[in-house]
Amino acid sequence: MKINQLEQELTLLREELNNHKLYGVLNSIDDIRTFMQQHVFAVWDFMSLLKALQNNLTNTSVPWLPVADSNISRFINEIVLDEESDVNELGVPMSHFEMYLDAMRQIGAETKNVQSFLSDIAKGKTVIEALNSLTLNPQTVNFVNFTFSVIESQESHKIAAAFTFGREDVIPDMFFQIINRSKNEGSSFSKLSYYLNRHIELDGDEHGPLALKMIEGLCGDDSVKWNDTLEISKLALQHRISLWDGIYNSIIESKAIEEVS
Repeated sequence: MKINQLEQELTLLREELNNHKLYGVLNSIDDIRTFMQQHVFAVWDFMSLLKALQNNLTNTSVPWLPVADSNISRFINEIVLDEESDVNELGVPMSHFEMYLDAMRQIGAETKNVQSFLSDIAKGKTVIEALNSLTLNPQTVNFVNFTFSVIESQESHKIAAAFTFGREDVIPDMFFQIINRSKNEGSSFSKLSYYLNRHIELDGDEHGPLALKMIEGLCGDDSVKWNDTLEISKLALQHRISLWDGIYNSIIESKAIEEVS
């Protein structure tokens, strides 16, 4: 199997994600708030996927030794630089996760859940324990648990599959329309707008194509690894679709409550 064949096998799931019904109900700032309060956990666990790849594919130990593939090592280190220590709209060094939290605060989204989660992790709780102490959509919990089950496999090609194909966030034009409409009405959501534009710039122009080369390098001519990669990629996309299902349901429920009240 080659990368083109792998992408072909994922076409239907990617189309399902790209055309998800969630995008049709994102009509207001309230909807974006609901979206972000669940999606922030996917933004967070992306960093753990990235760090697992950094641990496996670059040398972070002492004494240092050369790595097997310098091209992959450079790619991972470049992404770590961008994701863990990019600069925000004010030029201040900051991780993309922290930018997302800032955007949530500016837009008025609740951050109590994710802050409590981070606090529990810092105190030594496992990811599962920290998640179970929160009131979250079950799809969000399952999404993060799947991510960490892949990380725990310690198999780089599987982690790379979840990293590459499970993170294809489609940012709908509706997001920008809502933000622009709010701007015209006197509200500024500059942090979310910057985050989204930066996300598009890096993923489309740089990270996406290089991630595919990483998959090719890790799988080589090993048919077992290619099959593993396909299986994990499908599962990752299915979990992403399920995450979107949960957020869709939350938005619909919120709208129903508003109509009643």
